[in-house]
Amino acid sequence: MSSQSTSPTGYGFGGRLNWLIGGAVGGVAGSLLFGGVLWVVEPAVVIETIPSMYGFAPAETVGWTFHLLHGLVLGILFGFLVTREPILGTFTADVPIGFLEDTGPGVRLVLAGLVYGFAIWALIPVIAATVWVTFGGAAGPGFPGFALESLVGHLIYGTLLGALFSVFVEIESEAERADAPFDDASEST
Repeated sequence: MSSQSTSPTGYGFGGRLNWLIGGAVGGVAGSLLFGGVLWVVEPAVVIETIPSMYGFAPAETVGWTFHLLHGLVLGILFGFLVTREPILGTFTADVPIGFLEDTGPGVRLVLAGLVYGFAIWALIPVIAATVWVTFGGAAGPGFPGFALESLVGHLIYGTLLGALFSVFVEIESEAERADAPFDDASEST
């Protein structure tokens, strides 16, 4: 990483399971914010669509509970993934790519969260939820997964997840030890 960049990831929770705490906090906070967007734009998603995916009758409490659980689990998965050596080494590597060259791991975690939010949107509401609702016999989805609001909500979720993860998790020491999978190839030329 560039020696000019300062990192907010030099503080926070340390230890073997720091990713679990950071992922859980970021995931729940991100899903609360995303749920707020859904609530303003199309509350039927929280009240009807999410409960119907699990076979429940429309209920605000059930919808919010499952929405927050989704955020929690996906946040923990993000924490697990970004702290594994190949991924951590890749996104903390020195790269001669424009603005990335001068960014620290904190900014890169936010960007990783943004990409993660996009991937979640593509995989879960666009593909999986549509198939689940269609073939599961539940009523048609009240909110199409490919809607712009869904995309924006998932990007907000991922960005907040990455930002909070970078604040709550100390990855500086792990990042220094991690090797990028492509470092050896670039050094041998």
